[in-house]
Amino acid sequence: MTTLHPPAASGPRPAPPKARRDRRSWTGWGFLGPFVAVFALVFLAPIAYSIYLSLFREQLIGGTTFVGLDNYQQALDDDRFWSALGRVTLFLVVQVPIMLGLALLVALALDSGRLYGRDFFRISIFLPYAVPAVVATLMWSFMYGTRYGLVGDINDALGVSLPDPLGADLMLASIGNIVTWEFIGYNMLIFYSALRVIPNSLYEAAQIDGAGQFRVITAIKLPAIRGALVIATIFSIIGSFQLFNEPSIIRPLARNAITTDYTPNFYTYSLSFNGQQQNYSAAVAIIMGLITMVIAYIVQLRGTRKGV
Repeated sequence: MTTLHPPAASGPRPAPPKARRDRRSWTGWGFLGPFVAVFALVFLAPIAYSIYLSLFREQLIGGTTFVGLDNYQQALDDDRFWSALGRVTLFLVVQVPIMLGLALLVALALDSGRLYGRDFFRISIFLPYAVPAVVATLMWSFMYGTRYGLVGDINDALGVSLPDPLGADLMLASIGNIVTWEFIGYNMLIFYSALRVIPNSLYEAAQIDGAGQFRVITAIKLPAIRGALVIATIFSIIGSFQLFNEPSIIRPLARNAITTDYTPNFYTYSLSFNGQQQNYSAAVAIIMGLITMVIAYIVQLRGTRKGV
């Protein structure tokens, strides 16, 4: 005869010992601690110090004095700052769509599988990104030269007078060409990587439905890489507002076209290192950081909103 034993009473499991829970929590902080320390040292600390500097002003009489938000008020009333901000905004509105559009077209061409020599073409497009910004700017500056560069050689050979790319009227377009040449391969790689992870089942379903290539692009590919498009746009916006290397390198060749307030970053640099106005330049830098953060956040919300 089989004896039936009553089932064990079900109830809450005993809590793990407190010492074990504490050890687990400290283990997590042990892995996270180095990153937090480096993040605070190289990111949070400089921002905090910049905010601290922006609240003071160095005067001939009285030395360094606490002025509160006076530096920020001065920056908001500074026509040179607004002129620089307007210039990089124009640069952003024109250059970023062109660069991202070209990068997207190249990525779609590579992903189509109909491009001959796809691997070589992909490496060739990405290669300019591997060129340091200083080298790329110097190279293009030499080609832009009307007296010693490619433009000057074309003028002499053909007996024409091409517009000066280093002139004030074309300077922003010339810088935009350099930046586009540098970063089109970087953005192409982002888009191409996103295209490669689209499930083949979607293409098979589109083929069964008789969808053409254009319909596949608009209904499958572009919606699938929406996140990559948003990320590339945010990176490009941040890069446009941080424009500094190209104007600072070209300026010795075109001092009449590029002034010390050509871009906000260049203006901040000039204030700090040439004008010895570190406190005011810190306020300008903080304002530019806030503007960049707000615009990037708006783009992120707009890009990730469903149905948009």
